[in-house]
Amino acid sequence: MSVNITFLGAAGTVTGSKYWVRHGDQSLLVDCGLFQGYKPLRLRNWAPVPLEPDALGAVLLTHAHLDHSGYLPLLAREGFRGKVYCSAGTRDLARILLPDSGHIQEEDALFANRHGFSKHQPALPLYTRQDALDCLPLFKTVPQRSTFAPLTGWKATFQPAGHILGASSILLEVAGRRILFSGDLGRPDDSLMNPPDAPPAADTVLIESTYGDRTHPQDQLLHELGPVLQRLAARGGVAIVPVFAVGRAQALLLAIAQLKEQGLIPHGLPVFLDSPMAVSTTHLFEHHPGEHRLSPHEVRAMTRAATMVSSTDESKALAARHGPMVILSASGMATGGRVLHHLAHHAGNHRNMVILTGYQSPGTRGATLASGARTVRIHGKDVEIQAEVVQLESTSAHADSDQLLRWLQQMPSPPDQVYVVHGDLPAADNLRTRIERELHWRAMVPEQGSTWPL
Repeated sequence: MSVNITFLGAAGTVTGSKYWVRHGDQSLLVDCGLFQGYKPLRLRNWAPVPLEPDALGAVLLTHAHLDHSGYLPLLAREGFRGKVYCSAGTRDLARILLPDSGHIQEEDALFANRHGFSKHQPALPLYTRQDALDCLPLFKTVPQRSTFAPLTGWKATFQPAGHILGASSILLEVAGRRILFSGDLGRPDDSLMNPPDAPPAADTVLIESTYGDRTHPQDQLLHELGPVLQRLAARGGVAIVPVFAVGRAQALLLAIAQLKEQGLIPHGLPVFLDSPMAVSTTHLFEHHPGEHRLSPHEVRAMTRAATMVSSTDESKALAARHGPMVILSASGMATGGRVLHHLAHHAGNHRNMVILTGYQSPGTRGATLASGARTVRIHGKDVEIQAEVVQLESTSAHADSDQLLRWLQQMPSPPDQVYVVHGDLPAADNLRTRIERELHWRAMVPEQGSTWPL
């Protein structure tokens, strides 16, 4: 009886990771993420997944980012009652991210209904904060580098993948097959996280390809960010920095603290972290010292680098302040959250800046800004972009094309098959080509919804 895998997400796109693994009458999901970006992708979140949630045995989470975990509240609401296995770091982050995701969706729906710009009457959230809270008791943590049984006769092992707190690659063993899910792999030289563990032997590999068609520049974040903030301070402007609340926000805070400590930007430049989720995540670094490379001094500097903004009233009060100042706010691709209000308020002033801090998925406002567009649509209105838009190239928390290949090359023996996933099609296909030409391994980019025997 064969083992089958169905690609329910992250196939030809960089979002919506869901891999359904079946053997006999048992099955589980590896990752359970939301689709983001282009509207046709986002609409997939509203379509039912082609499985019976109450018949699903388990979910294994590589990490807590919403494109890997954000569908869990819906899955639980629709009847899933199995365990969600993950590392302790992933559980702690999910406790922050999932309720916040539900809250933002509720707030966005209320705002749309209040101002009448939604095509739906009424606009509804995909799920609520309560839906997210209801799924959290399903989480069960397992230590990294230890093997456990998610289902009878199945074995799984989590190993550190860098990237963000708790992020893991997963080796799944069932019916004599060894299937390795890379998850999102961090950079070996990441400023926050330890490098990924070397991969174990496997018959089948699913490798992410977010940056499968490019390599990261050699410049470090300090060298790139310093001159940008010097320029901002000199002209008295306001920098709006859309950040991913987990990972990117903390890397920026650490860099700002170091730049001030070294006298490379004004010590008195006001910095605000306007994201309750990012504020909570920043403090988690104090509780997971073994998972990152920061010293206690660096953790303290990072947590003190900005004024932490939590309440809505505090966030609104920032609109009354004048520059120079830096506002870090989620979300990282400007798809929702408080950053939209800051962009709408400040993007029309030529003294100001919008600083993009990483990969901008096609179809997001961040990608629109990165393309040089002179307007961006926010809350049903076209907002003129007069602010300087800066794209930082050194902030990615993902391994690049060369680093992905080097990770694969550490495998003790070649796998039978590599599936290139979690990348937009150009990136995924470029990595597939490199794997075939340079490693001489079988590789393919699976199609959305396709099923393959392993």
